[in-house]
Amino acid sequence: MNELNKFLLGSLAAAGLMLFSTNVLAETFSQALDLSGHWVGYLCVGLFAIAYLFVVLEEVLELRKSKPMMLAAALIWVAIALVYKNQGLSSVAETAIRHDVLDYGELLLFLIVSIAYINAMEERRVFDSLRAWLVNRGSSYRQLFWVTGGLAFFISSVSNNMTTAMLMCAVVMAVGKDNPKFVGVSCVNTVVAANAGGAFCPFGDITTLMVWQKGIIEFWTFFKLFVPSVVNFLIPAAIMHFAIPKTQPAPIHAKVMTRRGAKRIVVLFLLTVLTAVTFQNSLQLPAAVGMMAGLTYLQLFGYFLHVTHRDEPELGLDPMSGEEVKGSADADSLRFDVFHHLARMEWDTLLFFYGVVLCVGGMNFLGYLQHLSGFLYGELGATPANILVGVISALIDNIPVMFAILAMHPEMSEGQWLLVTLTAGVGGSLLSVGSAAGVALMGQAKGAYTFLTHLKWAPVIALGYFGGIGAHFLMNAELF
Repeated sequence: MNELNKFLLGSLAAAGLMLFSTNVLAETFSQALDLSGHWVGYLCVGLFAIAYLFVVLEEVLELRKSKPMMLAAALIWVAIALVYKNQGLSSVAETAIRHDVLDYGELLLFLIVSIAYINAMEERRVFDSLRAWLVNRGSSYRQLFWVTGGLAFFISSVSNNMTTAMLMCAVVMAVGKDNPKFVGVSCVNTVVAANAGGAFCPFGDITTLMVWQKGIIEFWTFFKLFVPSVVNFLIPAAIMHFAIPKTQPAPIHAKVMTRRGAKRIVVLFLLTVLTAVTFQNSLQLPAAVGMMAGLTYLQLFGYFLHVTHRDEPELGLDPMSGEEVKGSADADSLRFDVFHHLARMEWDTLLFFYGVVLCVGGMNFLGYLQHLSGFLYGELGATPANILVGVISALIDNIPVMFAILAMHPEMSEGQWLLVTLTAGVGGSLLSVGSAAGVALMGQAKGAYTFLTHLKWAPVIALGYFGGIGAHFLMNAELF
């Protein structure tokens, strides 16, 4: 058999396997039992509700949010499996949960690579260098308000909103330590900007990423949300601008040198993003496969840094304290290690996400999401439902909300899918507890930014929320 025949045979086999898997999944859900009125269904809803209550009380109980959610996921699927086993349909439940695990696996691999690059850039002092540059500019409070908000908006389009917000908050606190009002208002602005920036790019937010990986919207189509996202950020920022003092903070002199390879890692990250987009759009391969290919760029470059390593003196001033830092650094502390960055990931969040995917997948398999979809998108209509999703995401984490919508998979136009992507992404800005960025800054700002500080500006943020929705309908009318 020649090479061409082998290639054609392999392609036909792959296509056949894909068609077989699709048919099996469709058949599985056609055989699914509606347990929404069964006692097992009520039990599973109760387990999910109790688990989510523990998540909400995480700070009070000091119990990591992944633990109750993973336990609930296991118990829900055990209950489902027992019912299906008694009905002689064990294979139906098995196929359903494998589908959910596959969805999670793709997102996990994608996020692992993205977070590894962010951690690598942090270790190479890319963010410290940016922070020091901002502190040294000698800008007025109002200029810093706009610079930090603008950078939060654009950086969060490729980085997660929590990391971006914390970086900008560090700058705000460094220059505004004697002006709590500036710190509080700037933190509100940073949260809004970071959430808005993550809405128009698939790499900016997990909810946007999920929609892209499902193949519902093409990569470049998301950028049609750029103007609505800008409007969402600019309206509240323009109003909050007048609450910022016109004065200039005391000058701060800070110097931070990036470590060897920092700029090249930034370039490799951009190349990894391009690889993932090419895999998804041109080759019809999962974006996660492209991201894993991009991880090898970092691994190979890490090997280069390792074999050419030399001890480097760490000289300069700490950007926050202004104290001089000098002396030869320990070799192990500077030697680049990719697996060290993988170990530093926020595994609690990733495992919480696993629990959410399986819990929501269980609710879908039980039949609840079909009924919910009928009410939201049947009785209310797509537009009111999608606007309501944003309001809900201010109270409930947008990840389970978006995953539930994807599980429902209502029949909607491309414009409506973009709308729900926008509202789920920026709706968390309505309250400080509505997004990871807001929660993180409440801990970082040490009383200058609180729930009530953010709530004071909620009406202004709501103007931006509805302004962004209006801009979307105006700019993208042909997609509805």
